[in-house]
Amino acid sequence: MGAAVLNGFKRGLFSNEAGMGSAPNAAAAATPYPPHPASQGYVQMAGVFIDTMLICTASAAIILLAGPVEGTGIGLVQNALTSEVGGWGKYFLAVVVLFFAFTSIVANYFYAENCLVFIEHNHPAGLLIFRLIVLAMVLFGAVGSLPFVWNFADVAMGLMAITNLIAILLLSGLAVKLARDYDAQR
Repeated sequence: MGAAVLNGFKRGLFSNEAGMGSAPNAAAAATPYPPHPASQGYVQMAGVFIDTMLICTASAAIILLAGPVEGTGIGLVQNALTSEVGGWGKYFLAVVVLFFAFTSIVANYFYAENCLVFIEHNHPAGLLIFRLIVLAMVLFGAVGSLPFVWNFADVAMGLMAITNLIAILLLSGLAVKLARDYDAQR
């Protein structure tokens, strides 16, 4: 039971990255309507809800409906989907995961590079080193042993969450003030 809860938390962090600090990069680049910082915050909260309650729940429901199937991780979901909708289900899910992985790499690279440019003021040598590190990490993730890659990613996500949650706590008063102002204006 404890292992299931622990793995649920770890995979939940990867699912929507709530509290990780990557979503604010996208939110900051958006042009919200109405033009108020809190409106984009509500959009981000809706994204976490949709991912967690709809997509993750749908995956769990497919696994539960399929009954006993072999596999772990995405293989388990593929096998469950195949048993429910037929052979095309595993290919559909493989394509979905491919696009998800690719867009995740590109988006996180974009966020990190923008932060680096902001901190270093677009230093060419720093950007080159960063790009080489990103390529090495993508290669490492593709060829490394799965348990080690997941454990490494879990530690990295945990460190990001701790850092970002401290910032969230420090800014929580301002966030509440902005949310109240937004609600009053509506």
